[in-house]
Amino acid sequence: MSRSLKKGPYVDPKLLKKISKIKPENNVVIKTWSRASEISPEMVGFIFGVHNGKQFIDVRVSEEMVGHRLGEFSPTRKFVRHGGKMQKELEAGAAATAGAATAAAVNKEVKK
Repeated sequence: MSRSLKKGPYVDPKLLKKISKIKPENNVVIKTWSRASEISPEMVGFIFGVHNGKQFIDVRVSEEMVGHRLGEFSPTRKFVRHGGKMQKELEAGAAATAGAATAAAVNKEVKK
């Protein structure tokens, strides 16, 4: 559900205050927890450290990002992988064959 046109976009007032004090050329990271804040045209060129629940992820704002939320560019979940036991065995076998191929290539170069 989007915000009403009468209210306008939500931009955290603290962020606007921090932006007014800093120039975009300084490459200073502005840390924020305001993931729901919408990116406005004044924010273009700045680097924001958006908190994802564990750490701050640096987001450099470009013109294409205007209208999106800061939280969209700082994922909160980390994809590990699908598979389980069988997938681990397949990956281990692939890594072993790749390691053997690399070792063979190194041995050929050493013998030359």
